[in-house]
Amino acid sequence: MNNKIPPLWLLVLLIMFPQLVETIYSPALPDIAASFKVSHEQAAQTLSVYFVAFAFGVALWGRLSDQIGRRPAMLAGLLCYALGSVMALVTRDFNGLLVARMIAALGAAAGSVVVQTMLRDSYQSIKLAAVFSIMGAALSVSPVFGLVIGGGLVSQYGQQGVFITLTGLAGLLMLLTMRCLPETRPTPATQSKIGPLAWRMGRDGALWRHALLIALFNGMLFSYYSLAPFLFASFDWDASAFGWTGGLIAAASLFASLLNRRLLGRGVQPERLVHYACLLALLSGLLAWGLQHSPWILVAIAGIAIAYTIAIPNILSQALRHYQCHAGTASALFGLSYYLLLGLLLGIAALIQQLGPTLTAFALIAWGIRGRG
Repeated sequence: MNNKIPPLWLLVLLIMFPQLVETIYSPALPDIAASFKVSHEQAAQTLSVYFVAFAFGVALWGRLSDQIGRRPAMLAGLLCYALGSVMALVTRDFNGLLVARMIAALGAAAGSVVVQTMLRDSYQSIKLAAVFSIMGAALSVSPVFGLVIGGGLVSQYGQQGVFITLTGLAGLLMLLTMRCLPETRPTPATQSKIGPLAWRMGRDGALWRHALLIALFNGMLFSYYSLAPFLFASFDWDASAFGWTGGLIAAASLFASLLNRRLLGRGVQPERLVHYACLLALLSGLLAWGLQHSPWILVAIAGIAIAYTIAIPNILSQALRHYQCHAGTASALFGLSYYLLLGLLLGIAALIQQLGPTLTAFALIAWGIRGRG
C-alpha cells in the first residue's frame, strides 16, 4: 500500500463537498416547493431525509474504508452522489426526488467520514486539531460559494441548473481523486469486529455527548439553510439575494477559524473552546429569536457561524482519541450516530418553521450538555 500523506488541498475540496453541494441546493427549496406543488414544510423535509441517509452513508463508507481502502471508498461515494443527482434531474415526482436525494446523500457522506479517517491516519494530537482547524477554515468559505452559486443558478435556470451543476462537481472530484489521492489505510489494515466496537462505543457517555454536540451545532447551521430561503422570501428577497448572505457566514466563520488556531497555539484546551462556543451559540439564538422578523437576524446567524466553526473541529479532534486503532469503523459508527441525530433535529426544525426558537432550543441543549469548560 502507498501510505503517503494526501495533498491537503484535495482533502480540503473533498471535505467541503458535502456542505458545498447542500448550500448550492438550499436556495432551490422555494423553486422545488412550487415546481412539485408541495408545502414549504415538505420541501424543507428534503434536507431532513438527506441527513438520515447521510448517516447511513457515513456508516457504509467508514466501514468500507477499513475493508477496501480509503481511496476506493471515496471514489465509490462520489459515483453514488453523481447517480443521485442525475435521478433528481430527471424525476417529475416529489417522492422520486426524495429517493434521489437519499441516494445522493449516501454518496456525499464519503466526503465527510473518509476524509476524517485519512486525517486521523496521517496526523496526531495537537497537529490533528490544527489540521481540523484548517478544514474548518475551508468549510467556512463553502457557504459563500454554495449560496452564491445556488442563488445564481436558481435565478437563471431553476432547480434543473442546480442538479446539473451538482452532477458536474461530483464528476470533477472523481477525476481529481483518481489522479491525486493516495491510499492511507495502515498496512496491514486493522479489521475491527463491528459488534464489540459498537458495544464499547455505545457505553461511552462522553462519546454520546460529543455526538449530540456535533448534531446540535450542525442543526443550528443547517436550520438556517433550510428555513431562511422562505424567511427571506417574506422580505421580498430573491434567491440570488439570499445567496449573497453566504458571504457574511463565510467571513464570520473564517474569523472564527483563525481565532481558533491562534487560541490552540497559545495552549487553550479544546474543551474550553467548546465551552465558549456553546455560550456564544446560546446568546446568538436568543438574539435570533428577538430579530426573527427582521433582516438583522443575520447578525445572530454570524454568531452561530462563529460558534459552529470553533466548536466542530475541537469536538472532532477529541471525540475518537481512544479509538485510533479502529479509525475507519469508529468514524463510521460515530458519524452514523450524530447524523441520525441531525436528521431528527432538522425534521423538528422543518415542522416548527420558526428559525429563532429553533436556534435557541438547540443552543440551550448544547449549553446544558457541554461538560466542563
